[in-house]
Amino acid sequence: MAWVFLFLAGVFEIGWALGLKQTEGFTRLVPSVLTAGCMVVSLGLLGLALRTLPLGTAYAIWTGIGTVGTVIAGMAIHGEPANALRLGCITLIVAGIVGLKLAPGH
Repeated sequence: MAWVFLFLAGVFEIGWALGLKQTEGFTRLVPSVLTAGCMVVSLGLLGLALRTLPLGTAYAIWTGIGTVGTVIAGMAIHGEPANALRLGCITLIVAGIVGLKLAPGH
């Protein structure tokens, strides 16, 4: 169950990262409240995952999911560049996430 919590924590991290742009510096109420809610849920789920997962592994995977998801969403939603170098770097991050998940001792 810890891995499910960790994955969902990463998804909510994507939500708050995307929400930050919509808050316009926390000047818009609804996006600000939704972003703060995503932050709380993300950290809460990360905390649940950390009950059984090693800190370094869980934190790296949490930030990796957030990073990859936010970059992909930025490309899809905000028209950010999707060139070969960026896609290659995303692939390396995903490889690191998979490697940490498969590594012994988690």
